[in-house]
Amino acid sequence: MQEVLFKYIPEHSVPLCFELIKANRVHLKIVNERITRHGDYRRDGNGSHIITVNFSQNKYRFLITLVHEIAHLVAFEKYGRNIKPHGDEWKMTFQRLMVPFIRPEIFPNNLLPLIARHFRNPKASSDTDATLALALKQYDPINDKHYVFEIPFGSTFRIHNGKVFKKVALRTKRFECLEVNTGKTYLFNPNAEVELLLN
Repeated sequence: MQEVLFKYIPEHSVPLCFELIKANRVHLKIVNERITRHGDYRRDGNGSHIITVNFSQNKYRFLITLVHEIAHLVAFEKYGRNIKPHGDEWKMTFQRLMVPFIRPEIFPNNLLPLIARHFRNPKASSDTDATLALALKQYDPINDKHYVFEIPFGSTFRIHNGKVFKKVALRTKRFECLEVNTGKTYLFNPNAEVELLLN
């Protein structure tokens, strides 16, 4: 397992992660990227703990996702199955599990303060923290994707299923966008990754 982890997470985080996986009897599956989530945790009928994480060439995002999912397992085991998936119990657990990883041997200097700030009150997804998401994106392979919050108002973009939208307005925390073919209005999270189209 340690040899496998070296491919996906920063080198100095491997022993810590391996101990978490072993101590919690995690069956780790690495799968092709899914649009809707970076990872998930479930307990099967035999009581096995199965954690699935999207394949990612970004070792820092993979590490955060893996610890995020282990935190679900640990929180459910400690506090019971009736807690909210991203409630206070999970947040405290995620913070506690993540603290040993917030070190310069594991994360680059430009990410450390952003990660430390994020983990004062972790969100259901690191993607909802725009500053951290943008900083993590620097470590992704180069692609033609942009975040919705980065593109100018009035510009058009395509999402993963081929639908085309126009960015219209900001509503509190999300962006109002018009589907070009139907004229229907949809709300997008700021960090939705999209393909910018030249008008």
